[in-house]
Amino acid sequence: MRKIPLHEKGGIINEFGGDFCTVRLRIPAGLITVDQMEGIVEIVRRYNTELHLTTRQTMELVHVSPGSLESLAKDLEANGTPIGAEKSEIVNITACPGSDRCRFAMIDSISLARTLDEKFFGKEMPVKFRIAISSCPNSCVSERLNEIGITGVVRPYRVPGTCTGCGTCVKYCRENAIAIKNGQIRMNNDLCVHCGMCIQSCPFHIIKADPAAYHITIGGKRGRHPRVGYHVVTVKTPETVIKVVEKVVKWVYRKAWSDSLLPDQLGILDFESFKKELIADLDEDEIITGY
Repeated sequence: MRKIPLHEKGGIINEFGGDFCTVRLRIPAGLITVDQMEGIVEIVRRYNTELHLTTRQTMELVHVSPGSLESLAKDLEANGTPIGAEKSEIVNITACPGSDRCRFAMIDSISLARTLDEKFFGKEMPVKFRIAISSCPNSCVSERLNEIGITGVVRPYRVPGTCTGCGTCVKYCRENAIAIKNGQIRMNNDLCVHCGMCIQSCPFHIIKADPAAYHITIGGKRGRHPRVGYHVVTVKTPETVIKVVEKVVKWVYRKAWSDSLLPDQLGILDFESFKKELIADLDEDEIITGY
């Protein structure tokens, strides 16, 4: 296999005019240590460049001289922030703060992002391939506008006979999916987005929840014609998420071509048949229906 020259790698982006390039870093979920940050500052000074924070939770060194790429790459690797990806490959994986910090979180998005980064980052693909994780349907990282989006969800249910009809959950539900009738709450499953706010808001802990799950979408995109991804499956564990992502990556690698973005190819690639095959390959106890 041909060794890819450094200047052809995805993390090296030619700037307008052709005299300089931008170097994108690999920083999964945007998390970086103080030592790594100090190292980046020192590198920026050493190479007389500037730093740009990107929308994919990483950084770019701008106006880099092509002649310094080899030594710069070594310094970045030693710093634990190596050259990232941008072209037809799996790029920096983004994630919200997750259950470590956010009170709305349903899942540990950071750990999942790191695992997916270790397994899939930088893999050569026929198209640019983005993965993003939000720990709840608030979608703080717009995960459903990515080739693969993973959303933490939870299904609420009422404990019969114990509701006081206080209406707190009605006030907090942003989807108008809950109403009070005859002193009891009524849930509209068609309107519910499974965010869990009603569960947290109930002062008497009457609204309970099934274990959190992972809602997976495929084929979202940003840009001038943004599109929300199509729901594929909702699964119970991060292990199954990784299994699904692996199947999607293999399918795209084998079937897609480089002339257009993945979302624009789904019809021709017979996405619906792939979806059925993917679900059929999973064990029934790995899948949750009704979301």
